Amino acid sequence: MRIGLAQLNPTVGDLAGNRRKIIDAYHALLQQGAELVVLPELAVCGYPPRDLLFKRRFVTDVAAALAEIAAAVGAVPAVIGTVEVNPSGRGRPFFNSAAFCVNGQIAAVGRKCLLPTYDVFDEDRYFEPATAPTIIEHAGRRIALTICEDIWTHPLINTRRLYNGHLPLEQLAGGKCDLMINLSASPWHSAKESVRQNLVVGDSARALGCPVVYVNCVGGNDELIFDGRSLACNAQGQVIAGLAAFAEDLRVVDVAADPAAAADSGRASAGVHPTFAQEALKDMFDALVLGLRDYAQKSGFKRALIALSGGIDSAVVAVIAAAAFGPENVTGVSLPSSISSQHSRDDARILAENLGVRFETITIADAVAACEGSLAPLFNGRPRDVAEENIQARVRGVLMMALSNKFGALLLTTGNKSEMAVGYCTLYGDMCGGLAVISDVFKMQVYALARWINRTSEVIPASTIEKPPSAELRPNQTDQDSLPPYEILDAILKGYVEEGLSRRDLLEAGFAESTVNDIVRKVDINEYKRKQAAPGLKITPLAFGVGRRIPIVQKYVS
Repeated sequence: MRIGLAQLNPTVGDLAGNRRKIIDAYHALLQQGAELVVLPELAVCGYPPRDLLFKRRFVTDVAAALAEIAAAVGAVPAVIGTVEVNPSGRGRPFFNSAAFCVNGQIAAVGRKCLLPTYDVFDEDRYFEPATAPTIIEHAGRRIALTICEDIWTHPLINTRRLYNGHLPLEQLAGGKCDLMINLSASPWHSAKESVRQNLVVGDSARALGCPVVYVNCVGGNDELIFDGRSLACNAQGQVIAGLAAFAEDLRVVDVAADPAAAADSGRASAGVHPTFAQEALKDMFDALVLGLRDYAQKSGFKRALIALSGGIDSAVVAVIAAAAFGPENVTGVSLPSSISSQHSRDDARILAENLGVRFETITIADAVAACEGSLAPLFNGRPRDVAEENIQARVRGVLMMALSNKFGALLLTTGNKSEMAVGYCTLYGDMCGGLAVISDVFKMQVYALARWINRTSEVIPASTIEKPPSAELRPNQTDQDSLPPYEILDAILKGYVEEGLSRRDLLEAGFAESTVNDIVRKVDINEYKRKQAAPGLKITPLAFGVGRRIPIVQKYVS
């Protein structure tokens, strides 16, 4: 059977745009000879719709859009992710569903059984779970319909323990399926693709003894980035087709129901896109570019603004922005104060020239002096400290926001995950902006990305990468005046923030007690800053933001 995989980039709430995209993809795959077309989870409304679902007409409008899509479907069926009203009057108000459309009608509906409610997911807030997956009879084949989490039940995946009772794959195991389809909206994070391919899709095929077609969405929606990488496996769990990473893709895959024929197909690699498996740093870069591009385009921004300090963080963000917007739509602004070093000014200018972005300089010495003069009567008799240092950052924030307002450009913040974790950033200063591009990238990963960017030519000035990092808010300042070396800091943060380790765990791992106590304290007391930060792009298993819900006011000491 020839299955058309429609790996699309829907926009949340753009029902008309998503409808056109779905219909166009359906007809394109028909031209390629598809005998069945599969689209991603919630393709009609985009994922995640969140509390749009509670707007009075939203789900009604989704149903109307689905009806128009179904009317455009002919004798070749399409399986489309959508929202369905729960008519029972019991449980949650909606179902996360897969509509089986054929001959202008919605012929059948499958409903999601397992509803993730962890990390960034909150589906149990909206959807009622189905008690079992649906099997469709079509063209003499038994086709099982599952949706995303329904197949994330391998024993090595720790979220399996969240679900009681019979799991969907166990329920299907005795059903003698000829094909299983999985509609997915699976956001990307580093190293996820291998787990998905081997433990999730491959194991599902082996467990059911039939081919599996997995269609994932692609694109950025708010902080989430979806990598696509839709795939098909034969009954032995071998990948017979793999679609592009971080890009829309349409592909027809010939899935053989006969295991011997499928095994023959499994030995062919021509169906795997070159980006389906690629190096980790390219994945990270592509994800950040896609996340930024979609955040901007779907929000209506065509231009970007970046404060270029001459440091490595703003340099990496500038490269990502140039790739996402095109260099002609990016403006870098140098905002030197009286203590800014000449090498930092030079590095900012050279970077802009290398990228081909517009470059402007606004000196802030007079503005900083004016602020300090206004505060002098109240500050009289007190030593200079972080209050005066932060005036520089806040003046820069005011000026960059003014440029953003005047020219309608999206201001990008440049703080990394290490800085955000310990509060090494200025509220209403360098934290000003509409999107925090690298707020989920640890400092050592920023260095790795910079070197990867420079792998064939020097885009980021070598001095930017080699010089000691500094906020340059006081003379001769370096980050290591206040922080341990980033190699140590990042390791502690990964343990404390991402893995949930306690102080005791970190001490047992060999980190110095004074360093651990200092870093853990800084993480805890700066929660209020992170709650006011711009949304950031998620690329790790646990990012600051919607997936991490630590109280601001709390007294627990681990």
